[in-house]
Amino acid sequence: METRVAVIGIIVEDVESTGKLNEILHEYGWCIIGRMGVPYRTRGINVISVAVDAPMNDISALAGRIGALPGVSVKTAYSNVTFKS
Repeated sequence: METRVAVIGIIVEDVESTGKLNEILHEYGWCIIGRMGVPYRTRGINVISVAVDAPMNDISALAGRIGALPGVSVKTAYSNVTFKS
């Protein structure tokens, strides 16, 4: 199986979605390398970056589920290097 390292950038504008977001991230905990969240209180949003190492299908599925949450925007940047696991 080939995996890639990617960074998923998340902006949460609707704090009601944070509970569901955390549930989704917990489900994908097996592939999360690290996570950093920054509350931007002045603007009332949260900025989160999640580094992952997983097959592209799983990364896309994770980003898709996150992006489907109300008030949540997501973008993913993939590395060009693949790894065999």
